[in-house]
Amino acid sequence: MATLNKFWNDAGAWLREWFSHPTYGAIIAWITLIVVAWFATFITRRFILRAVRSLVGRSKAKWDDALVEHKVFHRLAHLAPALVFYAAGPLIFPADDQESYQQAMQRIANAWMFLAGARALSSFIDAMVAIAQDRPGARGKPLRSYSQVFKLVMWLAVSIIVVGTLTDRSPWALLTGLGAMTAIILLVFKDSILGFVASVQIASYDMVRQGDWVEMPKHGADGDVLEIGLHTVKVQNWDKTITTIPTYAFMSDSFKNWRGMSESGGRRIKRSISLDMTSVRFLQPEDLNHLKRIQYIGDYLEKKEQEVAAWNAEHVTEADTLVNGRHMTNLGTFRAYLENYLRNHEQIRKDMTFLVRQLEPSKDGLPIQIYVFSAEQRWAHYEGIMADIFDHVIAVIPEFGLRVFQQPSGADFQALGGGTGK
Repeated sequence: MATLNKFWNDAGAWLREWFSHPTYGAIIAWITLIVVAWFATFITRRFILRAVRSLVGRSKAKWDDALVEHKVFHRLAHLAPALVFYAAGPLIFPADDQESYQQAMQRIANAWMFLAGARALSSFIDAMVAIAQDRPGARGKPLRSYSQVFKLVMWLAVSIIVVGTLTDRSPWALLTGLGAMTAIILLVFKDSILGFVASVQIASYDMVRQGDWVEMPKHGADGDVLEIGLHTVKVQNWDKTITTIPTYAFMSDSFKNWRGMSESGGRRIKRSISLDMTSVRFLQPEDLNHLKRIQYIGDYLEKKEQEVAAWNAEHVTEADTLVNGRHMTNLGTFRAYLENYLRNHEQIRKDMTFLVRQLEPSKDGLPIQIYVFSAEQRWAHYEGIMADIFDHVIAVIPEFGLRVFQQPSGADFQALGGGTGK
């Protein structure tokens, strides 16, 4: 028993001597500080954050869901260990000769808190942008560009404050020193400055919005705008590839925005078909009898025939010669048919530009152009309507005694050779 008492007395003396030693005491203090900081972080994340998520889940508001989704509260939790280290400075370095160590530790804790607060503020900005983009008035606005500019300025300011805090110097003194580095700063942030200016101009002139269909052949872009950022604009092409374009390129390069077409409610059909000019001729009485049976031009032919007959009776003395007077042609009648056919087409807008016109003749024939607007804007449906119209046009041309012009093919040369291919 005496031996056991002696052991415990010796052990107690050793522990008291060990704890009273400056080095060993500092080690224990640091271990204790780290454990307390870890425990503060554990309590904050395990209980406080869980309680916050529970409250947000029961709330009917949407803005708090965005704060949780972008980890605003999660990043604020990093303030807990920083506060522990800041408060523990006087405890770990209590002596006057250790005051410099105490201040250094508190400066590190302050820098830690600035960085944690900046990260939380950055997440908060992202959450606010996500909330604003869901509102009708803000859709299509380059809010992400503005948020990126704000975060860039914020991180620049925080960096200066953190450096000033760690070096125990005024941030204004650091800013004064940065004045000499203006040229280098402008070079480093050239793309950011150009992107910011371009974003402001794009928003001011309403040139591009998120969701617009843009076409920029120089950059291989033809599709919908997914995102307008500070440095790049993301465009999803129709083949589902993603093209990234510098934001300032929308100010320096030309591009096509199809938003006007989408907002107009129609999509333009502009296509020509070339006719063989040698097939154009005057209509004979038997031609008129045949064409009067066509529904869309029966009334037109009756009215036109009376108009032409009345004009010839008044102005022409030798009506037997075709060159004298007015006569209807198969080409003019065909154009009238196309106009009436399209006006009766349920998928063609009648309140928008509506033309069936002749273009300048060339070595490839006489082009007849249809320039109208489809009421259907969806790509596949629009292409189907246009194909149906020209299927009908090509098929009906022979009814008017006209021929479609096309370059000679192998079958044409074979027909000239009597089918022998010689």
